Amino acid sequence: MGSGLKLIALDDEDLAVLSVHLQDAVVTVGDMTFQPGDHRFVMLASRFDWETAVQKELLAEGAGAGEGSGPLDLGPSGKAPSGCVRRRAGIRFEHVLAARVRGIDLKRKRDVLNLLLVTFEPSNSPSGTVTFTFSGGGQLQLTVDCLEAGVEDLGPAWDAKGTPCHDA
Repeated sequence: MGSGLKLIALDDEDLAVLSVHLQDAVVTVGDMTFQPGDHRFVMLASRFDWETAVQKELLAEGAGAGEGSGPLDLGPSGKAPSGCVRRRAGIRFEHVLAARVRGIDLKRKRDVLNLLLVTFEPSNSPSGTVTFTFSGGGQLQLTVDCLEAGVEDLGPAWDAKGTPCHDA
């Protein structure tokens, strides 16, 4: 199909799904922008495609596509990608009132951050705080009037250098 991922989050449960798809995405500091006049935060990331990795692993174990693994995106070449692929994705949050960082130097535009988790903590419903947690302890927090976010793949997949792993 080649359509890629396209998700919208309007509550904390939706955001949890979005977070799973963004786990281990890499982003440069220069690819994050808060647009205060538009109350929008946007980010470009290279997300690790966990869905393709799991599908490929199931196929390798002999599960086959007919046993619930879903369709495998063959891409424009018609060949299955390796089990480790990344995709360029656009991420946006609307209704953003403020943005702040901790442990991230915004002047170092080429620094690469590894995204671990995105969470939402309501304060006075529907407003609250969205927190992006990066490896190494960096955090980005967005104060939102209400939760409205989207993630969309922007192009084809490419082979990743490896599968991200985490300490237990």
